[in-house]
Order: sequence, then C-alpha cells, then structure tokens
Amino acid sequence: MERWKVLNAAGVLVVLALVGAAAVQAGLLANPFVDDRDRATVTVTGADGKPLAVVEAEVADTSEERYTGLSDHESLENGSGMLFVHDDENERTYVMRRMDFGIDIVFVAANRTITTVHEAPEPGPNEDGEQQRYSGVAKWVLEVPKGYTDVQGIEEGDSIGIEYGNGTANASANATVTIDESERHTGAVVSP
Repeated sequence: MERWKVLNAAGVLVVLALVGAAAVQAGLLANPFVDDRDRATVTVTGADGKPLAVVEAEVADTSEERYTGLSDHESLENGSGMLFVHDDENERTYVMRRMDFGIDIVFVAANRTITTVHEAPEPGPNEDGEQQRYSGVAKWVLEVPKGYTDVQGIEEGDSIGIEYGNGTANASANATVTIDESERHTGAVVSP
C-alpha cells in the first residue's frame, strides 16, 4: 500500500513537470532557469544634438516583464536601467510595486522625444508602492537610478536612440521606430 502511494505521488510529479514544461514551451509561462531578457543600449541626446548619457538596459517587452519591471532587482548601477517597450504610443502610468530603491522614470514618445521625467522615491516601510503613480505619454519608458537624469542633464525634449540586439533604431527624430515582433529575437530593428 505504501509503495502505491509513493508511485502515485511520483506519477503526479512527473505529470506536473510535463505540464509545466509544455506551458514554458508554449510561452504561457516564463522559463525560471533562463534569463532571456533582451538588452538594449539607449543613447540620450540633448536638444542641441550632443550625447548626454548611454544606458545599458534590460528590455521588458512582454506584459509579464512590464508588470514585474525592476521589482525583482535589489538596485541599479549608474549607466544601467530597464527599457519598457510598448506596441504604440499612449498615456501610461507606472507604479513602484514592490520596489526597494528609488528610480527616475523617463517617458518617451514614438518619435523618440522624452515627454516626461519623474523622480520616484522608494516606497516607505509600510507601503507596497501601488499608490505611487507616475504618468506620461510614451511608446517607451526608461527607468534609471534615482537622480541619474539630473546628474546627466536629461530633460523633456531630449531624444533617445536605441541599439537593440544587432540593429539600431536611429531614424530621424520625426520618424516612428518600430521593433518588429517577428524580427525581435534575431536582433533586427525595422525603422520605416
């Protein structure tokens, strides 16, 4: 009788493992053993055309990655950040959900112009960060260490260039830059 219980429990574990593997393969669940976030180099250029900063950023381009954001990080080093990629330009609101450190939140329009910059302090000891809301019009949102935008002189009206994988998004400031989903994993960037 004991042996059957052990075999049944082992069978259940095998079935759960197979279902989990199938869900990961189908893209329904993220693979917990692989850090598959893409990376981008974001160059911020002032209104005068001079470079202000270069940020090496993790890319959050799925709804799950955008929801988690930086909440699974302990800190950010200067020159690092996270680039949130949305399908279109729209009014966006970001919160400080489960954050342990403050950040600057930079909202960027489809034409790559910075529309809004917020300094977001870390949530207090009894806060979860959901009440800290920061809004702006954006296709992209760049999060960097708190105070980074002041130190680098980054402000509304500046623009960004995105180097994503093997491609670049360096079209003129008035062009819309699109990262084509079908080419995202090859590192290609399409700029119409």
